[in-house]
Amino acid sequence: MVFPNNLSQKLKARVENGSLRQLSVEHDRVDFSSNDYLGFSRSQKIHENVLNHTSQLANINGSTGSRLLTGNFDLHEEVEGELARFFEAESALLFNSGYDANIGLLSSVPQRGDLILYDELCHASIRDGIRLSNATSHGFKHNSIEDLSKKLLKSKSDHREIYLVVEAVYSMDGDQAPLVDLVEFSEKLGLRLIVDEAHSTGVFGENGKGLLRMLHLQERVFARVHTFGKAMGCHGAAVMGEAALRNYLINFSRSFIYTTAMPLHNVLCIKYALRELSSTNEIDLLHSNILEFKRHVTRYELDNYFLESSSPIQSYLAAPSDRLRSIAAKLLKENFDARPIFTPTVPEGKERIRFCVHSYNTSEEIKEILFLLSTFA
Repeated sequence: MVFPNNLSQKLKARVENGSLRQLSVEHDRVDFSSNDYLGFSRSQKIHENVLNHTSQLANINGSTGSRLLTGNFDLHEEVEGELARFFEAESALLFNSGYDANIGLLSSVPQRGDLILYDELCHASIRDGIRLSNATSHGFKHNSIEDLSKKLLKSKSDHREIYLVVEAVYSMDGDQAPLVDLVEFSEKLGLRLIVDEAHSTGVFGENGKGLLRMLHLQERVFARVHTFGKAMGCHGAAVMGEAALRNYLINFSRSFIYTTAMPLHNVLCIKYALRELSSTNEIDLLHSNILEFKRHVTRYELDNYFLESSSPIQSYLAAPSDRLRSIAAKLLKENFDARPIFTPTVPEGKERIRFCVHSYNTSEEIKEILFLLSTFA
């Protein structure tokens, strides 16, 4: 069977412009690329706790069905209760991934006749969820309350509900949403604010409870999405909100209803990673390393090439795509894993090398990778 020509041409175009994505299984380099900010994915303590608890379970390998059929267990609801208490929400509902959570929330909650306004740098999962919704939607300029106001004024007519969707920390630039201003804006105009805390969970706030909690805003938003595949080192996500929202999602969110439930082994990983967040010193080490990274950026006179960020995500924008690819390849030869990011993941002209700082990166590793960057650039 001949592969469709139009699809072959799309692949060929990716090869020609250097943006063809390929899989890699190499994980033995110094990590400045993964989202495992606290090293929880490699935590022996979490692993042992999960193994000890797993021996008490009847269903070890799989959950056997959707949660509305045979896949719901006491452990799912126990951990959802723990998540709600930890993140100070009325309720929590587990999803199999952050992508599933955003798809399920945004495709089912906004209705025909509603309006969604979203930051133009929102993650693909948010944009895909919005596309699946029957609501009208418009993007606004990144972190711009002024442009948000213009888009609202231009769009507002007889919309029944208006949803505002942002990320607490943006995954490519590493900067923060102006959450205080957005909350006040939403309350003043009656908007329902949804915040994806994927890259702030485990990083900001008391015990890693997120940026909203750090700013004492957690009770003033319609919904939060906390994901566990980044700083918490496991997999899955939860939508936090009032109990009525949880009940609604159980009944109308297709990515929750029509999928096999999260296996109990994975639920245990979330349970013990959450417990570890309450006592770890890795969060302090992470922020110390972020400051160390920024000090060496200044030391090697690279400030003008990095976007401003106080998060683990530090993005270097200084060269055309072919040059960035060459720099990343040279870093790889020196055993450092820092990945170049190209269009369509980022807009054309905004290609970068995205450095992710971790609690387990040593001072020497941070110093060396930035020294090498200064010599390669």
